[in-house]
Formats: sequence, C-alpha cells, structure tokens
Amino acid sequence: MYLKEPGVAVVSIPYVDFSGVQKFLDGFPPELEFFKYLQDPTPLPPAESLCKFAGQLCYLRFGEKRTHNKDAVKYFQNILEQSHGSVLEHANISILMWGVSRSLTHELIRHRAGFGFSQVSQRYVEKLRFVERPEYAEDPLLHEMFEENIEYVESRYNKISKYLFELQSSGYGILSAERKTDLYKKVRQTARSVLPNETEAPILVTGNTRAWRHFLNMRCNEHAEIEIRRAAFQTYRCLIEVAPILFADFQVEHASDGTHVLKTNYPKV
Repeated sequence: MYLKEPGVAVVSIPYVDFSGVQKFLDGFPPELEFFKYLQDPTPLPPAESLCKFAGQLCYLRFGEKRTHNKDAVKYFQNILEQSHGSVLEHANISILMWGVSRSLTHELIRHRAGFGFSQVSQRYVEKLRFVERPEYAEDPLLHEMFEENIEYVESRYNKISKYLFELQSSGYGILSAERKTDLYKKVRQTARSVLPNETEAPILVTGNTRAWRHFLNMRCNEHAEIEIRRAAFQTYRCLIEVAPILFADFQVEHASDGTHVLKTNYPKV
C-alpha cells in the first residue's frame, strides 16, 4: 500500500488556565488595576492568550496601560518587528504527520530546537506503507517503476523476516534474546535494512510557536525539498487555524512546480 499526499492534523494546543494568576495580580496596589487584565471582554485563542500574557509580564503591563485583547494583532505585529520572539516559545502545538517518507523525517529532525519528535519504529512495526513522490506519480514510467520497486521490497522484507525467525528458532546466536519483545525486535531491526527511504514514517511533532515559525521558514520555501515543502504547507494550514494571529504575517505564493511557498518579512522571529 502506498500514499500520494501527506496528512497533517493538530493533536494538541495549549490549555490556558489563568485562575491562579489572580493571586499574583491581587498582590499589587489596587490603584494599578492589574485585576482588570483577567476581565478583558475580548477572547483570544489559547496560544495567543498565553504568549500575550508572557509579553505583558515582561513589562508588568496588566492595568489600563496594557495592550487590550482587541489590539492583539497590533501587539504581535510589534513583537515581530522588535524580534522579541522569546514570548512565542511558551505555546506548544502538537501535530501528527503521516503519508510522509523516512527521507522527509530525516530532514525534519535535523532542525530540532524547540521540538519534540515521536516516530514509528521500524524495529517493532511490520505493517509497511510507502510514499510515492510527486515526480513518480506524474510520470507513467516512473510510477510503474515505483510500484514494481515497493512490491519487490515488501516481498523481500517479508522473505528475510521469515528466514530470520527460522534462524532464531534454530538457536542462531546473534538473534537470540531472553524476552519475547527482544526476539521480535532483533528480527525487525535486521530486516529493515532493505527498506527504502520512501517507506512511510508517521511522526508526532510537538513544537512551540516560535519553532513552528522557523520550520515554516525553512521547509516551506522554494529551496526546500518538494515532499517536505508540501507537508510544511499542510502544517501551515493547520497552524493558521489554531493560532491565526501568530502566523498571520505569512503570505502564500505559488511555486513554479505547482507547490505553495510561504513568505514573511520576519523570517528570524
């Protein structure tokens, strides 16, 4: 089985609970009216709410001189212009990616500051799917060659696995282990050596919003590899839904190869 398109879904967004903050705000002189911060009538998405609180804390602007939530767009625009990106590091968003190849995830985890990754293990999992690159999908001959290759690889993988299990049962020393899970693992970790880069590698990625901005800058531009660029654009579409203000500066453009790229005036934030 193989997939042609990356899948991307938001799994987790920040949970913000300011109930404990009231005690902190009440500790300041009443004339400062810090208590009004939690009475702002304009709601914000969780990520924006958390990052804005972090920024206001830096200057203790919780009273009437604070930036009101209705002006959050202007507030975060100033954050970007001042390169005060540290406040964006407080909000974490988790995203599941599937229909992505092992070669994509190798590229993805190279820039890992601000990220956490959990990826399917080929040492334990035998259920294989593959990812067809767009170059193959759009050319009949390449598509045929791709299908032939993954059929051969899957057959070879299963044949090697079966033989390794037989060797293991006969007492082959290098494959021996005390626990059942280790026996299974030793076979899979050996058989996986024949798997190609186009083997699917589902991955859960958790990153703060500053790290996600860096990801979009690095992976959704014309210099990025086409597969990861497509996944990055799908990621952007998810991020703009859950944190619309924090990613509002990105502009969508069309690349010559039919994919989308993102542009921003603040690539370093």
